[in-house]
Amino acid sequence: MLKEKEFEEKLKQVIVSETKNLLEKYPKPLTLQEWFSLTDGAKYTGVSYNTFIKFRTLGLKVCEIEGIKRVSKKEIDRFLEEHSF
Repeated sequence: MLKEKEFEEKLKQVIVSETKNLLEKYPKPLTLQEWFSLTDGAKYTGVSYNTFIKFRTLGLKVCEIEGIKRVSKKEIDRFLEEHSF
């Protein structure tokens, strides 16, 4: 019986370890992120980085803290809806 418990514990350790490895190897898809860098925001919208930067002049709100810029997925979606016709 003890060997069965040891086997179960070892199996759990392997599953947890391999799951962590896969999560590190394959980061969360952009569609599941809540906040993007400006580069990732451009990828999410399917436009070039320069075009995405132009969106700021059209009203896209970007959060900047100590020089680090992030834009929320909700803000990008709102901006695109507002400029859709």
